[in-house]
This record gives sequence, C-alpha cells and structure tokens, in this order.
Amino acid sequence: QVQLVESGGGLVQPGGSLRLSCAASGSINSIDAMGWYRQAPGKQRELVATIRSGSTNYADSVKGRFTISRDNAKNTVYLQMNSLKPEDTAVYYCNADIRSKWYEQPIGYWGQGTQVTVSS
Repeated sequence: QVQLVESGGGLVQPGGSLRLSCAASGSINSIDAMGWYRQAPGKQRELVATIRSGSTNYADSVKGRFTISRDNAKNTVYLQMNSLKPEDTAVYYCNADIRSKWYEQPIGYWGQGTQVTVSS
C-alpha cells in the first residue's frame, strides 16, 4: 500500500515561513510528478506548485515566495513557503503520481492535508 504523509503545517504570523514535507512510502516503483495543492474555505482546490524531472510550475499567487523541491532518494517533496500572507491560509494537500511495484500505470495519491494558518 502507498501512502503520503505530510508534516510542517501550523500557525504562523504574516511574513513568516513554513516548510511542508510530504514523504511517500509503500510499494513504490517510481514517482512521476509531485505537487502541492490547497483549498481555502469557500474556494475550489487549486494548484500551488508541481515538480517533475526538474521542471517546476507555480501558481502566480505564490511565485517568488514559495519553492518546491524534491528528494528522489527519500521519495519526498517539500514546499518552502516564505513571506506568508493571510490569503495563504488553506488546507494544503500533497499529490503524487506513483507507479507501484504491482501496477504498470501510475496512480494519483493524495495526502491527508495539513492546515496552514497565517494570522497575527
């Protein structure tokens, strides 16, 4: 079984920083794309950042403030969030397209979500 475990969420003041981590474990053959999404109250889930084969993509709202990175040896993706704003408050979800040891095609997996709250 494959699972994604997130950590690093919490409460920070505006201008502060957080570093989210998401580690994939289980019967993993390889991981294609990994990314972070977020959903604020009353809003649709939106893409924050993705990374695949060294190529990254960011939402305009976070570009220049957030950095996505990946440690392939640890099957882990990170999201460094700097200069946080109240509008960054949301539940952040990790996503990964994973090829398991038992299936040829990749399957999309989601973390349980971690709350990020930016408030004074």
